Amino acid sequence: MTTDDIGRLGYLALLGAVLLTYMLIANRDRLGVVLRQALLWGLIFLGAIAAYGLWGDIRHSVMPSQAVNVSEGRVEVPRAPDGHYYITLEIEGEPVRFVVDTGATDMVISHDDARRIGLDPDTLSYTGRAQTANGVVRTARVTLDRVSLGGIVDRNVTAWVNEGELGLSLLGMSYLQRFARIEIERDRLLLTR
Repeated sequence: MTTDDIGRLGYLALLGAVLLTYMLIANRDRLGVVLRQALLWGLIFLGAIAAYGLWGDIRHSVMPSQAVNVSEGRVEVPRAPDGHYYITLEIEGEPVRFVVDTGATDMVISHDDARRIGLDPDTLSYTGRAQTANGVVRTARVTLDRVSLGGIVDRNVTAWVNEGELGLSLLGMSYLQRFARIEIERDRLLLTR
């Protein structure tokens, strides 16, 4: 908390004390009723502060996750609070969370995700190169036997393991182009096979 924050908090506390004192003096003949109403408003205020502070956690709990309609070959992905779209694919039987990146050419897998799906990043041959926002990085080409999104299954999918630090795997156009239509409608990403 900065000194400006402490000053603002002190000002608000002083203002609240002045208002409370006035209210008590003006309504001293109905003190019980006034105190009950003040307590009720205080609880409403605390509830609003708690709801605002917990909204990020609540939103994740009540916000719909990706929905796959296999019969129609349609995937619906809600926009995350950070503005990105995230898709969880099952690769070699393991769930892997990707950020959808239409600016990325390929599917790029982080070291951690590569290990989870049974690849050893330390033994891969990093012969490829990729231009990223952080400069050029070396990449290793891999072929994924089975990639599924709900009931939509793809076989022998080419992906790249990034030699550099990558916090989250990227779902680029090499995978997204498998869909006939990619749309953004309001806060939803719609993929249709």
